[in-house]
Amino acid sequence: MLLNDGKLSVQGRNCLVREARIEDLEQVIALMEQDEIRRAEHSGAAGGPEHYLEAFGEIDADPAHALIVLEGEGGKIVGTMQLTTLPSLARRAAKRMQIEAVRVASESRRSGLGTQMIRWAICDAEHKGISLIQLTSDAQRQDAHRFYQRLGFIPSHVGFKMRLATRP
Repeated sequence: MLLNDGKLSVQGRNCLVREARIEDLEQVIALMEQDEIRRAEHSGAAGGPEHYLEAFGEIDADPAHALIVLEGEGGKIVGTMQLTTLPSLARRAAKRMQIEAVRVASESRRSGLGTQMIRWAICDAEHKGISLIQLTSDAQRQDAHRFYQRLGFIPSHVGFKMRLATRP
């Protein structure tokens, strides 16, 4: 159930929803390292901490971006996602929200936390006057696809990516 003041309540546990702070970065990276598909991209050999600090600084400085964390008991980060507001000329100049890097701590999965986190993002988008939310999900993530479809997302497009040699 969604609570006021940036709080989520899932199975009787409350989480604070807020923008990440620099001191959260280590825990956010640890959540990303729990991801089987993306683990190599986040290992110590794949760029090092300076890249994370630089990226965090850019995200934090730009009001169009928000790195969101869900803080559980004792200050533990149990979920994260990045939200980006995109102006557009398409769809009659509709503003969009891009949801990326959604992660829930392994011990909190299947608790409803991910559902509440995405519902919070939807409410945030509505509050900002955004008319379209989009996200991509790795083609291997069939469980994630079913999860997003249960929340009302429609697999309407095919996505393409191109890796450049500048960073992993």
